Amino acid sequence: MLEGTIKRAGLEDIFEKILSGERLSREDGLRLFESRDLLTLGRLARMVRERLHGRKVYYVINRHLNYTNICQNRCRFCAYWRAPGDPEGYVISPEEAVRRLSEGPPPREIHIVGGVNPELPYEYYLELLSAVKEAFPEAHIKAFTCVEIDHLSRISGKSVEEVLKDLVAAGLSCIPGGGAEVFSHRVRERLFPEKIPAERWLEIAKIAHRLGISSNATMLYGHIETYEERVDHLLRLREVQDETRGFLCFIPLPFLPQKTALSGEVSPTTGFEDLKMIAISRLLLDNIPHIKAYWVFLGVKLSQLALQFGADDLHGTVVEEKISEASGGREAKALSRAEIERLVREAGFEPVERDAFYQPVN
Repeated sequence: MLEGTIKRAGLEDIFEKILSGERLSREDGLRLFESRDLLTLGRLARMVRERLHGRKVYYVINRHLNYTNICQNRCRFCAYWRAPGDPEGYVISPEEAVRRLSEGPPPREIHIVGGVNPELPYEYYLELLSAVKEAFPEAHIKAFTCVEIDHLSRISGKSVEEVLKDLVAAGLSCIPGGGAEVFSHRVRERLFPEKIPAERWLEIAKIAHRLGISSNATMLYGHIETYEERVDHLLRLREVQDETRGFLCFIPLPFLPQKTALSGEVSPTTGFEDLKMIAISRLLLDNIPHIKAYWVFLGVKLSQLALQFGADDLHGTVVEEKISEASGGREAKALSRAEIERLVREAGFEPVERDAFYQPVN
C-alpha cells in the first residue's frame, strides 16, 4: 500500500534512496518541495524519524530571556527591534535577569538572545552569563546567536575564538540557532542587509563546533525565498555538519508577518507549508539528529501534528519569549510539563524530558 502511494506521487526513486539510507540530492530536495502529496512526504519523513528515534519525542524545562530589544540591524522581517534611543527600548540588568528566571520551576535550560545593541559594553554579556550561572549552577545556558557573537568580537577587538572562550568561562554551555534566516544573498540584501553575511554565520558556527561548543541551526521561511533557496540553505547546513558534527537540532521557523514591515506584502504560512517544511527538513538533513517543531511559532496543535511529519522535539515549557510575541506569534505563552507530555502521548509518542544536549533526565 505504501509503495502504491509513493508511485502515485512519483517519488519511487527517492523512496528507494531513503530505504537504503542513501543521501538525497539537491534535485531530490526540489522535487520534494514541488510535490503536493503532503501525506506521502509525511510518511517518508516519519520513516526516517522512527529509524533515528523510535517513538521518542524530546522536550526540556526551559526559560527564555530576551535581554534587550535595541538593535542596529533593522531587519524588515522583525517586529521586535527598537532603534537606539527609542522610548520602547529596554535592557535587562543581570540582577533583573536572575529575578525573572527565578519565577516558576527551576529551568534545566536557559535560552538567552537579544538585539545587536551598540550601547552595551562587552563586559555586560560576561556579567549576565556569570550572574545567571551563579544563580542556576545546574542549568545549561544556551546563549547568543552567531550574529551576537560576531558583534561581541567587533566591540571587544577579540577573535571569535577568544570571545567564545570568555563566554564559556562565564557560564555558556551551547549556542542557539537564530540569526541564520535564509542564506540566500538575494533575500539578505532585500530584507536584512545590515546582518552578517551567510558565510560569516556559518564560519562562526564552525569555530564554535571546533571548540567543542554545540549549537542549533534555523531557517526562517515563508516570506520571499524560493524553494531553490530553501534547499540551498539546508544543504549548506548539511555540508557544515559533515565537517563538524556540531549541530544538535534544526528548527524551521515560519515567518510571522503580522506586525512586521512586510505585513500586507506577505501572507502567513499555511499548515500545509509548515508540515511540508518539517518533513523535507528531516529528509534532507540526514546528519543533524533532531528536528524541532517549535510550538511558539507553529502553534500547539500544528506542532503536535508535526510529530507525524518528521519532528522529534517539541522544544519546551518556554517562559517569557518576546520575539515571536512582538511579531504576532500564534502562541507565546508557557506550557507545563504535564501539558507537553499530554500532547506527545495523544499523538502516539513517548515523551522524554531532556537537557540542552538531548540527554534524557529523570
